[in-house]
Amino acid sequence: QVQLVESGGGLVQAGGSLRLSCAASGRTFRNYAMGWFRQAPGKEREFVAAISWSGGNTNYADSVKGRFTISRDNAKNTVYLQMDSLKPEDTAVYYCAADPVRVATTALYWGQGTQVTVSS
Repeated sequence: QVQLVESGGGLVQAGGSLRLSCAASGRTFRNYAMGWFRQAPGKEREFVAAISWSGGNTNYADSVKGRFTISRDNAKNTVYLQMDSLKPEDTAVYYCAADPVRVATTALYWGQGTQVTVSS
């Protein structure tokens, strides 16, 4: 079992930045691929970004490429999502996810989510 707790969400103006954090506890963090998903009101949950257990491989949704950066600190059991040049369409609840193999369209473990609101 892996417990995930997100933080760092909030309200920001378009063009601004936020950094989300996800603290993991339970099983060995470094054994898990990590990722971020988001869900806007009335829409399905969508993949945002993922990072391999070593941090050597990352993957991004086309909608966030060049604006968002995923990283991890295995010593701190934490994964981050740096979000720059935010747009109103980035408004959503952002969820941290973990999987023993890889994070792609889904994952095994999920956090509770943190709200990100981007005003125009």
